[in-house]
Order: sequence, then structure tokens, then C-alpha cells
Amino acid sequence: MNWVKKKKLPAIKTIWYNSWPYIKLNNLWEVLHKSFNSAQNYQIDINLLEEIPNKEASEWAPFSKKELINAIKKCNNSSTPELNKLSWRHLKKIVKNGEYINKLINIVNAYINLDHWLSHFKVLTIIIISKPNKMLYDSTKLFCSIVLLNTTSKLFEKMIGEQLQFLSIFNNFIHIHIYQLGELKHRSTTDTGVALTYFI
Repeated sequence: MNWVKKKKLPAIKTIWYNSWPYIKLNNLWEVLHKSFNSAQNYQIDINLLEEIPNKEASEWAPFSKKELINAIKKCNNSSTPELNKLSWRHLKKIVKNGEYINKLINIVNAYINLDHWLSHFKVLTIIIISKPNKMLYDSTKLFCSIVLLNTTSKLFEKMIGEQLQFLSIFNNFIHIHIYQLGELKHRSTTDTGVALTYFI
């Protein structure tokens, strides 16, 4: 895999932040943390939620084999695997076995019924890499972070996301003139045109 091959390191000088050089590892980590989590303490106006009318609670249907298979089909085999090296390619081979696919469905359905998400699936690793084609790396803006999540957890989240989107559209939770139409099911350029005409 390309991402594990030895790579020529870019030329890096001391990283400067707010006109101060950062050399020690502890200080450098603090600077990177401030850069990548700058919106962490951002105040959110929750009064906007009061404008959303209440809807009746909807039943959550148990997941099926077809939902799991459809979710995993869209996953790219070449994407970076998690730390235990379980890739989408491996997971696709595992779900071909009927016994294993039933176990995975039982697990995700149990999480929904119990309102509990195992801490094992919440563990993530953040890797900081340099942005390509830069002359010199002396600022935190020249680096970006990649988050590696548990592959099985990502599969379950995809299934939950699909069902949430279906329920949202089926029950008219999403307004027809929603600003963000990308990646929404049953939304097309026609919907975008209607929204654009409405705003004009």
C-alpha cells in the first residue's frame, strides 16, 4: 500500500505561531491542537432550534442484510485502514459469509435498542501530515490532520446515516428549500432550481 511506503520528508524549519518559534514537542503539540481545534469552544446559538416545529416520534426499523451490503458496497477498498489494519477489502470478504453478516446486524441493532455505543468504536487516531507541493513547512497552516476510525464503526455509522436520511425525508423533516442539497436522497437539480428560483 502506498501510504505505508517510505516517503521523502519535506524541508521543515522551526514552526512559528503568533510570532513565536515552537521547538519542544509539548509546545508544538499545543500549537497544533489550537490550530486544528480552533472552533472547539465556539458558542452556538441554540435558540435557532426553537424555530423548528416538533414532529411525532418515528419508529426505528431494525437493519437488514440488504442495508449492510448496500452500505459496504460504496466503500473504497484503497482507503486508509484503521490502526488494526482491518480494511474495507477485508470487511467485504467477511460479510460474504452469512453467519458473520448476521452477527454484524445483530450487533448494530443491539446498539440502537440499548442506546449504547461501545467505547471500542469511539477510539480514533489523528495523524498530522504535510500538505503537498509546498516550498517550506514552517507554519501550522501547511499541515492537515487525518482521522482514522474503526472500520466496523464507520460501516455502522453509514447504515445509521442512510436510515436517518430516509426517515428525515419520508417524514418531511427536511424543508424543500434546504440550503444544502448535496448527498441528500431523492434530491436533484430540480430541487436546487426550485430553491434558487424561490430565493431570487
